[in-house]
Amino acid sequence: QSHRKFSAPRHGHLGFLPHKRSRRHRGKVKAWPKDDPSKPVHLTAFLGYKAGMTHTVREVHRPGLKISKREEVEAVTIIETPPMVVVGVVGYIETPKGLRNFKTVFAEHISDECRRRFYKNWHKSKKKAFTKYCKKWQDEAGKRQLEKDFAAMKKYCKVIRVIMHTQMRLLPLRQKKAHIMEIQLNGGTVAEKVDWVRERLEKQISVHSVFSENEMIDVIGVTKGHGMKGVTSRWHTKKLPRKTHKGLRKVACIGAWHPARVGYSIARAGQKGYHHRTEINKKIYRIGHGIHVEDGKVVRNNASTHYDITEKTITPLGGFPHYGEVNNDFLMLKGCVVGTRKRVLTLRKSLLVHTSRRAHEVIDLKFIDTTSKFGHGRFQTAQEKRAFMGPQKKHLVKKKPCVQEEL
Repeated sequence: QSHRKFSAPRHGHLGFLPHKRSRRHRGKVKAWPKDDPSKPVHLTAFLGYKAGMTHTVREVHRPGLKISKREEVEAVTIIETPPMVVVGVVGYIETPKGLRNFKTVFAEHISDECRRRFYKNWHKSKKKAFTKYCKKWQDEAGKRQLEKDFAAMKKYCKVIRVIMHTQMRLLPLRQKKAHIMEIQLNGGTVAEKVDWVRERLEKQISVHSVFSENEMIDVIGVTKGHGMKGVTSRWHTKKLPRKTHKGLRKVACIGAWHPARVGYSIARAGQKGYHHRTEINKKIYRIGHGIHVEDGKVVRNNASTHYDITEKTITPLGGFPHYGEVNNDFLMLKGCVVGTRKRVLTLRKSLLVHTSRRAHEVIDLKFIDTTSKFGHGRFQTAQEKRAFMGPQKKHLVKKKPCVQEEL
C-alpha cells in the first residue's frame, strides 16, 4: 500500500491529560472502600515492591467456555510485601468541607528507617526527630494527655487511619528510607478501631492479614518513565509517508488558522511515562510465605504446587533481573502492573462489589516457572541444573595432600 489513509479517530485518551511527570513516587490512594461497621476491623491497603514477572500453568474452571477444564499459561507479577510496622494513628472528623485531621498520635519507639523519611539528609542532621515526642509516653502528664487524645478520637472521629511504614532493611534495595503511608481502617465502631490500633502500635502487620487468595485488588503506582519523546512514540500517531519533507515522525496539521493557538488536544512531543495510574481488578493467584524457620528447619519451599511437588523458592535461578532474591512474603498477581522493578506499589482493596464468574473463580495453580529470567532458562532449580550439567569446579571438594610422617 503506497498511500496513507487521511481520516482516522484521534490517537490517545484526553482523560489522562496532562501527560507530565508525577509529583509523587509512591502511589496515592484517592478513594477508600466504603466502611461497613458490621464487618470486623481490617486494613484496606498495603505497600509492596515489584520484583519481576514469571508465568504459571493452571486449569481453567469456567463452565461454558471452550478453554474450561483445559490448561492455560498465564503471566504473573511477583510483588514482595515484607511486614509493615504500625507507628501511629490519625483520627478525622467530618466538616461541611469534608474530612479534617482531628488528632494524630505516634508510638513511643520509631525506627531509624522511618525517621529518615522526615529528613532530606539524614547523615548531616542531628537525628532529633520524635525524641521530644516519645517522652510523652514516659511521664505521667504525657500519659494523661495521650489517654485524653484516644478518648477524644473515640468520641468525635468518624474515620480512623493507621500510620504504617515499610521495612527497607528486609529488601534487596540500596534505599534505607522507609515509605510511610496512612491506611484507612474499615469495619467495627470507631472505639473498636482505636483499640485495634492501640494493641498493634510498634507491631508488625503481615500481608496475610490484609488480603486473601483469589481476591480482586487494585494496584496504584507510577509508571515507568521514558523521558522526552516525540509524537509517534508518545501518542502513537501515524507515521507520514517516506518522502515527507523535514521528517516523518510528526503531526502534519496542528490545527486551524483560527483560533490562532495550538489546542490542548493536539498531539505534541513531551514527557512520556512516570505518570500516576490506578489499575483495578488484579486477581491474587497466591500469597506466599517468606523464608522462615519451622521446627528448627529453614523452610524455603514457597513455589511448589499439588502437581509440581519440587521444593523450590519463588526466586528464579540467578534472581529476578535488576532486583535480586525474594525472601519475604509476596503476592502473585495475574498479568502485569505499573512501574519498573524495585518500584513501591500501593495495593488497595477493591471499591467494587464483584459478581462476575471470573472474579469468583478459585485458582488452582499446577506449575510456577522458576527458570532463569536472564536469557533462555532451562532448569527450574539449581539441583536440577547440577544433575544435568554435572558438578562444577566450585562444587568439588578439594582433597588435601597427604603428608607422610617421617620415620
